[in-house]
Amino acid sequence: MLMRLRAPTAFALVVASVSSALGLAIARRSFDLQPPCGPGFTRLGLRCAIVGTACPGPFVRDASGCHPRRDTVLVPATAIAAGPSDWEAEGRTAQTVHVASFRIDAFEVTRELWEPGCDDPFRAASGMTRESAETFCQSRGGRLPTEDEWTVAALSASSPPRRYPWGDTGAVCRRAAWGLEHGPCGAGATGPDIVGGHGDGDTPLGLHDLSGNVAEWVQADPTRAGVAVAKGGSWRTTLASDLRVWARLELAPGAFASDVGFRCAYPP
Repeated sequence: MLMRLRAPTAFALVVASVSSALGLAIARRSFDLQPPCGPGFTRLGLRCAIVGTACPGPFVRDASGCHPRRDTVLVPATAIAAGPSDWEAEGRTAQTVHVASFRIDAFEVTRELWEPGCDDPFRAASGMTRESAETFCQSRGGRLPTEDEWTVAALSASSPPRRYPWGDTGAVCRRAAWGLEHGPCGAGATGPDIVGGHGDGDTPLGLHDLSGNVAEWVQADPTRAGVAVAKGGSWRTTLASDLRVWARLELAPGAFASDVGFRCAYPP
């Protein structure tokens, strides 16, 4: 009889231990599904938002209200040597990336700028072709960045290259708006987040959302006819590896997608 009592008791202890661990895992998972937003932003469902009179640090308040700064960031002339291990599974050979000095938007182009008068003005704009994004940038005295310029900006002109705009490790939900449609950071999202809402993922140069939120169009590569490239991953991205600096989304020229937007580059 004693043995019969001990077996259920031991089993109960195991069940209790597993249940406790499972509960902790569920709690942690629940926290991951609602990633914290940067200071001054409030988490509403799967998104970051500005509530009440708050005006987060990446934004500025003026007579028109609180809105993203119209800043551009100077990227110095850079030559970065990248060996095969730096580019990991991309299948690229060793290379050196050279770019001249240029400026680039600190934020992705917002819906407010893309289509004035729209709802939700501070969300990243998306759903345009590369050609229409290029035309928009030209209207503002700029252009789309080249892929090499985008890469150097994401690296903050650092050498040797690193994996993500913020560093080598930690592709977690608080650093980027990603995995919001089918996980791992959420489920059911239908569009990008507010720009600048994930400040832990900013680059040392002060660029916001280079990984996640919307993938970003870059200029056409004359050596790759028939391919249009967007960089940085998006709110739909499910694999952390697709947020890495050298990852690329290839689409047909003339294509558009609800998770692809852009930012503009300018003379220094």
